[in-house]
Amino acid sequence: MDSQKNENLLNLALDTPEAERERSLELNVGFDRMEKTWEVIVKYHGSLHELTLRRIVVEELIAGYAILTVPESEMDILTETEQIEYVEKPKRLFFSDLAGNTAACYTPNSPLFGNLTGKGVLVSIIDSGISYWNQDFRRADGTTRILYLWDQVLDREFDSRQINEALATGSREQAQQIVPSVDTTGHGTAVAGIAAGGGGTGGIAYAGVARESDLLIVRLGTPRAESFPRTTELMRALTYTVDKAIELQMPVAINLSFGNTYGAHNGTSLLERFLDNVSEIGRSVICVGSGNEGASGGHVGGSVAVTGQTGTGRAEAGTGSGSSAGSRGGQSGRALTSLVGGIDDDVMQNMTRVELVVGNYETGVNIQLWKEYTDRYAVILLSPAGEYLIVDTDQPGKQTYRLEQTQILLYNGEPAPYLTSQEIYFDLLPVAGSRYLNSGVWTFLLEPIKTVTGNYTFYLPSGTVRNAQTRFVRPTPDVTLTIPSTASKVITVGAYDPVYEAYADFSGRGYLYQEQVNSRTSDSFVKPDLVAPGVNVTAPDRDGGYSPVTGTSFATPFVTGAAALLMQWGIVNGNDPYLYGEKVKAYLRRGAKPIRGETEYPNARVGYGALCVENSLPL
Repeated sequence: MDSQKNENLLNLALDTPEAERERSLELNVGFDRMEKTWEVIVKYHGSLHELTLRRIVVEELIAGYAILTVPESEMDILTETEQIEYVEKPKRLFFSDLAGNTAACYTPNSPLFGNLTGKGVLVSIIDSGISYWNQDFRRADGTTRILYLWDQVLDREFDSRQINEALATGSREQAQQIVPSVDTTGHGTAVAGIAAGGGGTGGIAYAGVARESDLLIVRLGTPRAESFPRTTELMRALTYTVDKAIELQMPVAINLSFGNTYGAHNGTSLLERFLDNVSEIGRSVICVGSGNEGASGGHVGGSVAVTGQTGTGRAEAGTGSGSSAGSRGGQSGRALTSLVGGIDDDVMQNMTRVELVVGNYETGVNIQLWKEYTDRYAVILLSPAGEYLIVDTDQPGKQTYRLEQTQILLYNGEPAPYLTSQEIYFDLLPVAGSRYLNSGVWTFLLEPIKTVTGNYTFYLPSGTVRNAQTRFVRPTPDVTLTIPSTASKVITVGAYDPVYEAYADFSGRGYLYQEQVNSRTSDSFVKPDLVAPGVNVTAPDRDGGYSPVTGTSFATPFVTGAAALLMQWGIVNGNDPYLYGEKVKAYLRRGAKPIRGETEYPNARVGYGALCVENSLPL
């Protein structure tokens, strides 16, 4: 039985057999096939002790959040437990991949450079780990600047004493015997170097922003087949980070350079709300990359026709193909005729068409459709060969269809305790015995029945996991921020090209309906907050050299390092003991400099402008 305590995706996963879930990109995330357990995120009050009596492992985090490991047979218990307010399944996180200090107004020639170095501030990099051997992360005497390194893959914590012991061996091979943590991708090493690298073998010209800060490193993720870390591991990492900062009595600037596309993108998911709660603990700043979905073709947004209190009728749910008609009831009573040849003009003018190209050899793709719950319209899905289904959006829960050689799992969501909008979730899977989806153009037709705002948004999975050909035909680049950069209280960072001083088109953009707020963007709706260099940035690699990197992953650590400098000036140097959290965001926004081609600020592409450390200090 579906529960409104569970998010839509979890309800669909629980309603779907394991064999079908395994063919999906998302539905099996959080399920342990060997142990037959689910890992879930819950918001709760009171005590969860009674759950431990049911073989449920309870891992309490902070601010009323917990991660539970639940036997599949006991999942219904969660909805029956009064203390549990809401349950979500974990999602996969994707790193935002695709010389910046000068562009950020922080150079060796600046008077700030010698006075502000990040000393006394903790910079936390939650990422793929770090090459602790690199000179960039050592002091002048050769000892490490890393106070703690928690490797979630190894499930071990290493302190500075152990890392220094490893470094003292003089050999990487011997060092690995003492501290076996490695950065297999080099992503975390590059991010750490931009935020806080000391320059290493490259000298001061290659130094990061907060070059003398202490480091707290979390290597994110646990070993599993799909190789992507989950949102649950991020929540554990954030809890660990703020607890360590409080224990060390140090202000902390936290860097997150990853995200995902699942959700309403309005700050209402448990992960987004968790980040907002974490930002209020201790003296912290959280910087999150806006993602690289701006030009990936993974989003469409717009409005269907607004009917007011009366509509054009409604389509009757069902499937058809070729010239067979799915009938429409209501005022017109007309039939949908020959969908292969197109729908007659009178019917078409009341519909909104969204076309999705599914590339060759695509093994599965899911599509989220988010709309206002107050709006009612039929959704018609046409396959490349003209077979179609008509979705009854008023029938909540799971529905299953087949079009050509593609199985369609559909879930009609309802509003949740933290969410007023409605999700209609489509998971396209190859039918049993087939390896790939039907390629070609899939078409969504939206027929208004009773609409007040008419607003809708479609999202595909991250461009990292879908075929490059799989994209919307006419995508909308706005509202392409990845989650959790949509959390209200974090500093959301986009990317620009410092050579051309221009917005980088891959960078995730902000909100589509900003003009509805007094014809301007209100303060709470501004995302990203600002941009930083994110194209061909020189960063340390895992082997001790330097390489160019591109993406919002590498714009974010510029801002994280800048936040550390502001906190050094304010908290460590005694100029402003309250310079953390939203106050750091306000100063960075105020100091942002203009970007070529942008005439109005803030805007959905660059927020308040480009990072400028020099202008952001209240001197």
